[in-house]
Amino acid sequence: MSTPPLSGAGMPPGAFSGTQAQAAREVNTASLCRIGQETVQDIVFRTMEIFQLLRNMQLPNGVTYHTGTYQDRLGKLQEHLRQLSILFRKLRLVYDKCNENCAGLDPVPIEQLIPYVEEDGSKHDDRGAANQLRFASEERREIMEVNKVTK
Repeated sequence: MSTPPLSGAGMPPGAFSGTQAQAAREVNTASLCRIGQETVQDIVFRTMEIFQLLRNMQLPNGVTYHTGTYQDRLGKLQEHLRQLSILFRKLRLVYDKCNENCAGLDPVPIEQLIPYVEEDGSKHDDRGAANQLRFASEERREIMEVNKVTK
């Protein structure tokens, strides 16, 4: 038995790179927000680790300090600070991409998001809801009366 040919066999190696790169650039804004949230959580975690390292470090107040331990803790601290700066750059990229994706959207005033009872369209809906409520309470009252009679 022979193995089936791979999809794209015989095609130049860069044939799909354009569409894949375009798909990678067009990321859903909600996914970007999730990535941003995870990045913020990583930043908080790294910051807590930095404070933990700093709290455990002994101040050089005349006490002899083991050089190996000092170098190890200093290296860890520098690594955490480097990772923290990378995370902040990543967060900035996500922020800029989200702003770019949302640039064409018109901001909706908060007042438009709150439904008002005085609007003409909502009066008809309120009447229908009131009728349904009245019907449901009458039905409930009838069921309660039947339950009282059967007891």
